[in-house]
Amino acid sequence: MRNLSQYQNLIYLPNYVSKNQKNEILKYLSTLYPIWEMRFSNSNPPPAGEPNRQLLRPVYWLGNWQFACLNYYHPPQGLQNRCVLGEEYPNVLARMVYEIEQMVHQKFSPKDIPDRWHLNTCLINYYGNKNVNGEMVDCARVGEHKDFEPGPVASISFGERALFQFVKSAGKSQKSEVILQQWLDDCSLQIFGGDKFKKQLFHRVQRVEEKGGVFENLNTEDFQTRRINFTFRFVPDEHIKPFRKLPENLRADLGSYVEALATKSDYWRSQI
Repeated sequence: MRNLSQYQNLIYLPNYVSKNQKNEILKYLSTLYPIWEMRFSNSNPPPAGEPNRQLLRPVYWLGNWQFACLNYYHPPQGLQNRCVLGEEYPNVLARMVYEIEQMVHQKFSPKDIPDRWHLNTCLINYYGNKNVNGEMVDCARVGEHKDFEPGPVASISFGERALFQFVKSAGKSQKSEVILQQWLDDCSLQIFGGDKFKKQLFHRVQRVEEKGGVFENLNTEDFQTRRINFTFRFVPDEHIKPFRKLPENLRADLGSYVEALATKSDYWRSQI
């Protein structure tokens, strides 16, 4: 297995997060209440003949929230009404983000860093086992995809290690070619950017080890969390809107989510 850090526009740092920082982050996570989102909505219906479906895992977003039913942020077509202004990062994450941004400016080519780039949105994914009719089903893998937000992407991992792969997609009928792969360990940092790793190749989590490590006190219903990943990306500020400024039909699509968030979050309560 080749180490990603030997390649341009790729950084992998094991043990990046200190023990004290990890404890502070986990304490913060215990105050969040992740939600289960549906992939589609009235304004963004599923393809003809397909049912709506729940995402495979609970999620939480900081900075701005890209609700799945708004079809995520997807330049160049999907720019407006995709990103809803969310809660600020806690201090421990804000300090890390500042340090990561400085690292990117020092080590990445300027041509691969967009103007005004900053890591202003964070997806918190909870990976593990979902309770399906009384049986715990492994939902920790992630299929091949691209992150369409401009510029470098950074992620911090906690818990069981994950096999992360960059692949050249061969379509649905053939097996994709693995170009590079790396185990992402507990407390590690990964950063990737540039045309090759953002635009040309797809990436996926092929598997997450299951050695008995399960997080407690994370407020995830019917779900055993084995891994937590914070993925930090950049959305241009002009494409981020407060909930109140969304069109009425989109506010209606998000109503149940925002109401659920508002029961536990002062910020989301203020948005209703």
